[in-house]
Amino acid sequence: MTSALESDSEADGDAERTGRSRGEIDDAERDPQPHTIRLELADEPGQLLAALEPISENGGNLLSIFHERGNVTPRGRIPVEVDVEATPNRFDAIVEALREEGVNVVQAGAEHYAEEVVVLLVGHLVDTDLSDTLRRVEQNPATSIADFSLNAPEGRSDTSSARLRIATRAGETAAALELVHEIAEEKDIHVVEPLAGGAV
Repeated sequence: MTSALESDSEADGDAERTGRSRGEIDDAERDPQPHTIRLELADEPGQLLAALEPISENGGNLLSIFHERGNVTPRGRIPVEVDVEATPNRFDAIVEALREEGVNVVQAGAEHYAEEVVVLLVGHLVDTDLSDTLRRVEQNPATSIADFSLNAPEGRSDTSSARLRIATRAGETAAALELVHEIAEEKDIHVVEPLAGGAV
């Protein structure tokens, strides 16, 4: 009968022979588990294919895709739910690769946005590139813009206002607000916050 100590020694020896770490061997020997990833994609040709490439490139086995083409989000994006099968390390690599490619990951496995805050931006929002402002908020992996509305009664030449409902991971609301303030200060935009908050 092999002791636990002997098993550990054998595993360490395997790691030395293959050049892989003990954790990599343990992960490779685990059975892949199903995971769900919720994405939001721009309504443009090729976006879905581009989002699927990091999954296959990082060892994920694609199980199903639910492409909600007729259900556009308030930001004009299309929700996509992808079921994949992967070991824990490979799943983490998939999510990281998606974010590096600029794909908006709304939910990955058990990860979800549990808090929200609503802010009002006031200033020359259009002239200071509103799309850039929104993109920079969403580039933060801990935040997602859940809702957005713009009020520009006098057109782009006058002051306008935008209401943003920002969803964040638990404990990340303060950091999200700090990011909004940094962007607003750079663009000379006034921030009124928080207007509301609570669980998503």
